[in-house]
Amino acid sequence: MRDILIVAGEVSGDLHAAGVAHELARRGAPYRLIGIGGEEMRGAGVQLIEHVEKLAVMGFVEVLKHVPKHWLLLRDLQQRIRSGRVALVILIDYPTFNMKVAEAATAAGVPVLYYITPQVWAWGSDRLERLARTVTSAAVILPFEEKLLREHHVNATFVGHPLLDRLARLPDRAEARSALGFAPDDRVLALFPGSREQEIARHLDIFVAAARTLQRRDPSLKVVVSVAPHVILDEARCPFPMVHSASFTVFRAADAALCKSGTTTLEAAVAGCPLVVAYRTSPLTYAAARRLVKIPHIGLVNVVAGREIAPELVQDALTPLAAAERLEPLLDPSSDTRRAMVDALDAVRASLGTQGAASRVAEMALTLAGRSSGAEDADAR
Repeated sequence: MRDILIVAGEVSGDLHAAGVAHELARRGAPYRLIGIGGEEMRGAGVQLIEHVEKLAVMGFVEVLKHVPKHWLLLRDLQQRIRSGRVALVILIDYPTFNMKVAEAATAAGVPVLYYITPQVWAWGSDRLERLARTVTSAAVILPFEEKLLREHHVNATFVGHPLLDRLARLPDRAEARSALGFAPDDRVLALFPGSREQEIARHLDIFVAAARTLQRRDPSLKVVVSVAPHVILDEARCPFPMVHSASFTVFRAADAALCKSGTTTLEAAVAGCPLVVAYRTSPLTYAAARRLVKIPHIGLVNVVAGREIAPELVQDALTPLAAAERLEPLLDPSSDTRRAMVDALDAVRASLGTQGAASRVAEMALTLAGRSSGAEDADAR
């Protein structure tokens, strides 16, 4: 039995990869699934080579600390790919590392399916040539990506956003509030400081201070913090209730949210929760990013919308008072600001396609792996 190698270097990628693995298993795919990921992938039947918790880093400075580990892991994957046992490589996001894996697979004649491709629209077009050269097929999840990549000779297909696959399991507002212990008429603020250690280090104190500022204005305000499965927060720094692995439930229960930038902002759109986008990183990383990033917004919800529908507070602009000022009207059910954002979030959700992304990617994977296995069988004869 040949292998399908799946590489997801972050928690969000682990979740999306697990959806594809479940779909492959449901179809009875005649391949062993191996890869880099987390508990979601393990639960979907993927044999882990390395756990995602040991890899998740972000920023130019932070990545440097992990170069030796990444180099050793890349060498291991290259050896596996060259062994002839791998019928297909599926890459999920994590571009700096995964582009090197794609190049190794292409050199060995192994097809590459890239699911959730590098954000070339944000970082410039230098990766487009590499994608065209090394990726057999790309499964893209944002509505404008297919046209952009095809214009640069990348075989791209828009499969819809995988967050939509969770819509059927979303609780309504009443169910979410009941699950989290909130009353129907409570006013609730949710905090999403991030899942990486450095994100939490830079965001948590500011997020908590912003919530405290709003509670001084409205002592009845309830606050809840959404945290990733592996994250443990110091209760001295975070005096609010913490909810693990239930971000959609938290969004459904909340009147508004303060979110670090990234996929979390699209989760808010899918759940229909008004939000403020916030982000801080190291000064060196920020200075480098300002030179490289080619788009005016950092929040994916704003990128998809093509305009700023959710306020963004970046680097020094992120202060407790600034966050509180922008959140306050979103917590008011009668405010025009809140109503306008809810309408805009509905439009973003509608643009993300239809449910079934993981299923579509699994079909693409089986087609590519079948071609690879068929070619090997022909060579053997």
